[in-house]
Amino acid sequence: MESPFKADILKGKVALITGGGSGIGFEITKEFGRHGAAVAIMGRRKSVLDSAVSSLRSLGIQAIGLEGDVRKKEDAARVVDATFEHFGRLDILVNAAAGNFLVPAEDLSPNGFKTVMDIDSVGTFTMCHAALKYIKKGGPGRGTSSGGTIMNISATLHYTAAWYQIHVSAAKAAVDAITRSLALEWGTDYDIRVNGIAPGPIGDTPGLSKLAPDEMKIDLSTDSRPLYKAGEKWDIAMAALYLASDAGYRKHNWPSDPFV
Repeated sequence: MESPFKADILKGKVALITGGGSGIGFEITKEFGRHGAAVAIMGRRKSVLDSAVSSLRSLGIQAIGLEGDVRKKEDAARVVDATFEHFGRLDILVNAAAGNFLVPAEDLSPNGFKTVMDIDSVGTFTMCHAALKYIKKGGPGRGTSSGGTIMNISATLHYTAAWYQIHVSAAKAAVDAITRSLALEWGTDYDIRVNGIAPGPIGDTPGLSKLAPDEMKIDLSTDSRPLYKAGEKWDIAMAALYLASDAGYRKHNWPSDPFV
């Protein structure tokens, strides 16, 4: 599908995307790169990173892959620093790394619950904390006019309730709380835009098939989905692109029309 945004809307920007080697994270990374940004992706699997970077570079996108675990503060600091050292700045952090699996609550071990909380919620805060020094107004590589942007990818599971997803629901509720609190504190203190995106079921991801067994299949013909379709990765990437661009700035002070 054709983007509604100008091709250079993120020209000169540098983005770091956790979980950027696959799924929604990769789609966001690709669209950021296609719209002018240089991108760094962080993940735990080197083979996934290498494949993603190769694909991005084949599209003419400046891209690097950095191995690391968002749960570990030393990895977070190393990856953030490496991104800055390679590109000379950091403007956008997208926290898309996540863990998930289906399990009834009575069969979920406390360690399994903690693992998802650590990846989704602790990992989100750990990355934000590590990136603050570069993204805040007046930080290294930045001017004093404005701060950068943080985007946290959440979900809609916890807005009501979801079968066999108590661990993820709790983790994503925490991500939403982190987003709101940082938007208040860091928006006020450092002029950082902190936003969240909460995708519903995204049809073109492996997650939908893995996390929706036959007895839970989504009925797209019901009135509960007015568009009669599941979302697509591209939809989420366009939302992220809007929020990362000057078009999403609360003061709407973009220098020119950001749309095609």
